[in-house]
Amino acid sequence: MDRESTIRLDQFMKLVGLARSGGEAKHLIQAGEVVLNGVVETHRSKKLHEGDQVTLGDHTFTVELSDDG
Repeated sequence: MDRESTIRLDQFMKLVGLARSGGEAKHLIQAGEVVLNGVVETHRSKKLHEGDQVTLGDHTFTVELSDDG
């Protein structure tokens, strides 16, 4: 059985430049400023899957994960 690739919300935010550090990502998430698939997400360790959409302000990013091993 294949395991689906995931990434944590705070890690994704750093990867795409929505946050400069894990601390900044944590603050933004816990402050209720981050929207995941149209719903405010306040858990920084939330696992994201391929196709999820993360929004902060006017910026929206779609999660694209590689299965390359």
